[in-house]
Amino acid sequence: MKLQRNNRLRAIAAGALAVSGALVLTACGSDDNSGSSSGGGGTKASSNIKCEGKGQLLASGSSAQKNAMDLWVKNYGAACKDVKINYKATGSGAGIQEWLQGKTAFAGSDSALKPEEVASSKKMCTGGGQGINLPMVGGPIAVGFNVPGVDKLTLDAKTLALIFDSKITNWNDEAIKKLNKGVSLPSLKIQAFHRSDDSGTTDNFTKYLKAAAPSAWPHEPGKAWEGKGGQAADGSSGVSSQVKQVSGAISYFELSYATASSIKTVDLNTGASAPVQATVDNASKAIAAAKVKGTGKDLALDLAYDTKAEGAYPITLVTYEIACDKGNKSDTLAATKSFLTYASSEDGQASLKDLGYAPLPTEIATKVRESVASLS
Repeated sequence: MKLQRNNRLRAIAAGALAVSGALVLTACGSDDNSGSSSGGGGTKASSNIKCEGKGQLLASGSSAQKNAMDLWVKNYGAACKDVKINYKATGSGAGIQEWLQGKTAFAGSDSALKPEEVASSKKMCTGGGQGINLPMVGGPIAVGFNVPGVDKLTLDAKTLALIFDSKITNWNDEAIKKLNKGVSLPSLKIQAFHRSDDSGTTDNFTKYLKAAAPSAWPHEPGKAWEGKGGQAADGSSGVSSQVKQVSGAISYFELSYATASSIKTVDLNTGASAPVQATVDNASKAIAAAKVKGTGKDLALDLAYDTKAEGAYPITLVTYEIACDKGNKSDTLAATKSFLTYASSEDGQASLKDLGYAPLPTEIATKVRESVASLS
């Protein structure tokens, strides 16, 4: 049964990836919501989608949420007809910059806005508004590996930090052997890949390394990679492709990319009684413990990257949609609210699990819907 489910998940995720070639889809405007099959997530387009607005809705940013966004746009387009939604997976940093420049209706980011970005947003959000963080997609950041002859691999935060900082350079290093007794590890050079673009996935991954192994990871967390050595590739699709193709490779990317490409993933020794697998359910256990640190309508979350809770997978991310609390562009406001209302709805969130994402905890999702409804 487990094998059948894994095969089904890979097929679903691969189908969602295929949608990316046609991201500009018709959406919204008509109230003819007689929905059709969504395809990717196995759910039907919700008859509860309220279509509003017309024209083109542009957004860009996080590549981590691209598979989710592809599916949402497809489902939304099945119900609504008068808006063309175009989401470009440019990376979180680029997405925020495009939004701050007024080029897009909203941005996708795997990290909450920095104070200086909030300050900049006040110049773009009219009427005294500013940018706020709306959590929309959760899930595990998998550490994928390609080591010939090795199907199961356990690492801890310290060992990962040393690998990605070029301090451990061979797969048969004693530190790796100690964590994988009984596993035949080859004498093979480690090929560590990181993101070349400013990335919220990098930000979350390095926050984990800093929180769980501060003595082994001397660098400050951030969207830009600061580790020593290694090789770079663009986007989650780029680093996951390298792991798939390169013998000895290791990198970090969202579980959906590992699922779609049948890439093996590392189990984490967190200090719990047993290593923790990168799964949606295990990530949900960690995300459910997150605390809202934002104020007012801002819902930025504080994640526990160093958790040792049983079965909680600590390398998680929450992708935010970034919009103005007030002062959004009048010509795209209605469509933005309509689309984000669907994405945060029970139907929108339920469609994510088969893609390797973790639906938002109910309490957080409810707050997101309230914030979206208040956008002006």
